[in-house]
Amino acid sequence: MTSTPSYIRLHPNDDVLIARQQLLGGTVIEGFPVKGLIPAGHKIATHAISQGAPVRRYNQIIGFASKPIAPGEHVHTPNLDMGPNKGDFERDYAFGADVKPEPARREATFMGIKRADGRVATRNYIGILSSVNCSATAARAIADHFSRHNNPAALAAFPNVDGVVALTHGTGCGMDSDGLGLQILQRTLIGYATHANFAAVLVVGLGCESNQINAWLATGRLREGETLRAFSIQDTGGTAKTVAKGIALIKDMLPQANAVRREPCSAAHITIGLQCGGSDGYSGISANPALGAAVDLLVAHGGSAIPSETPEIYGAEHLLTRRAVKVEVGEKLITRIKWWEHYARVNDGEMNNNPSPGNKAGGLTTILEKSLGAVAKGGTSNLQAVYEYAEPVSAHGLVFMDTPGYDPVSATGQVAGGANVICFTTGRGSAYGCAPSPSLKLSTNSALWRKQEEDMDINCGEIIDGSCTIAAMGQRIFEKVLATASGAHSKSESHGYGQNEFVPWQVGAVM
Repeated sequence: MTSTPSYIRLHPNDDVLIARQQLLGGTVIEGFPVKGLIPAGHKIATHAISQGAPVRRYNQIIGFASKPIAPGEHVHTPNLDMGPNKGDFERDYAFGADVKPEPARREATFMGIKRADGRVATRNYIGILSSVNCSATAARAIADHFSRHNNPAALAAFPNVDGVVALTHGTGCGMDSDGLGLQILQRTLIGYATHANFAAVLVVGLGCESNQINAWLATGRLREGETLRAFSIQDTGGTAKTVAKGIALIKDMLPQANAVRREPCSAAHITIGLQCGGSDGYSGISANPALGAAVDLLVAHGGSAIPSETPEIYGAEHLLTRRAVKVEVGEKLITRIKWWEHYARVNDGEMNNNPSPGNKAGGLTTILEKSLGAVAKGGTSNLQAVYEYAEPVSAHGLVFMDTPGYDPVSATGQVAGGANVICFTTGRGSAYGCAPSPSLKLSTNSALWRKQEEDMDINCGEIIDGSCTIAAMGQRIFEKVLATASGAHSKSESHGYGQNEFVPWQVGAVM
């Protein structure tokens, strides 16, 4: 990457430059005048590009010219698209071609909470899960009783408990009792019920729902005990009785949940879920590669990271298959890509229904361009495994989980799989949290940092400004992850985010 005060060239072979600031028409860069106004983060053609020709950024194809483009012209939606084949061009998957020797093991530590079974937590919550939307109101009412905002006395004697949170959802019935949708919901609930960041879990159901509590507890080989209790509104005798019973059960759980202490733990116990939302033209230049550098550091310390959002790696999946440690790992990723192509097609959609309007306003034009920047979050580490949505992650290192691109749904799957920290890059601005796992938000540009600092944890815009390198920012993110895993609050936690953002993936017909 090379840059001047007005633009960035990411690769010598690129057909475009990226504006570091708004450029006025007539501004001369690399010997040619800019044509018209170019917003910050947007692309400028470096030479004449004929209609139908591929356009490269990161030395990768991001689309095809839909009309002739002149040097200095703004390259965006009026003259760049996926081409007549909608991006269906040959990509060299080259399974394992870029696998590299594993890094020398390093040993950073954080102050974690060791559970009796050997798991390590970054937070210490009590969770309330609803089996169905019909029990959501009761679950919320139970959690509200223990809200530090509404009832500060409720947890005053339990300072080691981070809170009592209700994670409710809009499904659980009206679905095929043997279908994929119910399987995914149950897998998600099992993942949360067994998450290390929950000291104890209460499950509240209605009683007659498709998602029968006993069935999914059995599927997850879970049994009721001191740290897992379950009951239904119909068996209890109504909403008020259900809320009273839930409050009493949480009170019984609190003393044991409070009896923990933080102690030094290996960074190998940290698993980061990687997210990007509200992306812009800078995402793939600053925050995403800086997060990738932090991921490489975490992997060197034995930890794990989970990139996801399968529709948002479309067109860049070959950069991951080349790092797959086994051919079957790469092939599984491509199988998931093919599933998404089919899924979009049968729902009368297409893979390039992304970027969003906000992404385009920030300078991104096609899903190919967005994906190439998004993949940078995964750093350069070898790809160890590929998981389906909400599957428990058992491999260490860099792994991929198949999820939608919609951030709350994607992060919900990652946390169900075991992520105990979320790192979320954003260029347009995001307000997001993810109980029971803390979420760190990384700004891609300094303008966003200045405008929305109350929601951002780190300003990666310093890379664009030229005051920090990607490697140095990666180190800063890694250290921030260790501090957050040790108990330091993220901005989203201070605002109380985390309960409403539990959104399991809904697949299949609503009956």
